Amino acid sequence: MSETKKSDVTVPAQASAPATEREVLLKVEGLQKHFPIRKGLLQRQVAAVKAVDGIDFEVRKGETLGVVGESGCGKSTMGRVITRLQDPTGGTIHFEGKDITRLNTAGMRPLRRDIQMIFQDPYGSLNPRHTIGSIVSAPFRLQGVEPEGGVKKEVQRLLELVGLSPEHYNRYPHEFSGGQRQRIGIARALALKPKLVVADEPVSALDVSIQAQVVNLMDDLQQELGLTYVIIAHDLSVVRHVSDRIAVMYLGKIVELADRTSLYESPMHPYTKALMSAVPVPDPKRRGAKSERILLRGDVPSPISPPSGCRFHTRCWKATEICKTTEPPLLQLRPGQQVACHHPENFEDQAPQDTVLLTAAKEAAELVADEVLAESAETSAAVKAAVAETPEEPAEAEEPAEAEESAEAAEEATDEPEASAEPEASEEPDASDESEATDKKG
Repeated sequence: MSETKKSDVTVPAQASAPATEREVLLKVEGLQKHFPIRKGLLQRQVAAVKAVDGIDFEVRKGETLGVVGESGCGKSTMGRVITRLQDPTGGTIHFEGKDITRLNTAGMRPLRRDIQMIFQDPYGSLNPRHTIGSIVSAPFRLQGVEPEGGVKKEVQRLLELVGLSPEHYNRYPHEFSGGQRQRIGIARALALKPKLVVADEPVSALDVSIQAQVVNLMDDLQQELGLTYVIIAHDLSVVRHVSDRIAVMYLGKIVELADRTSLYESPMHPYTKALMSAVPVPDPKRRGAKSERILLRGDVPSPISPPSGCRFHTRCWKATEICKTTEPPLLQLRPGQQVACHHPENFEDQAPQDTVLLTAAKEAAELVADEVLAESAETSAAVKAAVAETPEEPAEAEEPAEAEESAEAAEEATDEPEASAEPEASEEPDASDESEATDKKG
């Protein structure tokens, strides 16, 4: 109980401190996780899936770091590695200043009380042969902790805390819906009041009405217990609501890391800007309004053989030769905003000497709205040069002239049947044929 009282005293001061002054709880440097691909009788490694390929970030006490990106970019793998559910291939993981990168199972056991994870699949993360009481009480049993009032009373309190009935203690997972199972997983993760919780899609399996309840619950528990979250999610609106800072991942790399205000109001990486353009705006007044949605060409490249240089250059409308040959480092271009891009958005060009777009960039620009290209041209010499070279104005000037010629021809064709009223039925097909002919000539 002394530990609980101590945390209750120190947490509010830590939470009220500015983010830059808080103590670093988790620090990750050069983290890698490669899954080997083996073939042949001797099972020799022929390649590797580079799920996480060198990322750096840190999480401070009491804050929430959101991680977003397309499916297959390595978010869930990163979450499992930093909780040491999977061993990293390279890099270092420091928790409270202690290197936990190479700790074995016995060495990690004491730290399991401080590091917990909420899994994405509520069906696969719960043992169907165990009751809910047995599942939620497992952390107490494994850590040898005897809560005040007994295990059963504490488990029932946790179930009630996450919106379930204490009477569910003796039920089995198959008797619950997917959303209720996710709440059980949250109760199990919070049983020992951990310092760091990695939540992998914590609300994706819940109804929209329940999502807000669970998000508010996690927020309240963070304020009460001083929790630190790393939330992995696809819903950008949820991430914006709960996160202090947001990391954008693409193909095993962090391409942008910034606080939520800077990221949503002024994204600097083209991929981040494309993600933000896909967020729907629930405003009935904007129905029918022209959207500046950015459509990305093609799929995410294979993590087995990622592209050289910047990994986004195969789908980026700003990619030049330097993007293809040189990998951009993750640099802090603004206070609290880091980006890995040679031609960032909303900031001065980092490679203004490279003004020739790649063929893939010209193809990708065809799917980008004109307004977006105009904004990109302001901060990118390559896009500015490409926009200046494209002869769009003459082409647009020729279209009205062709339209006028076809309209005059159509008027002449429609005037002929009006002159003679008797052969209307016989001359109507001829008039349409003449107009079709003039249209083809035009």
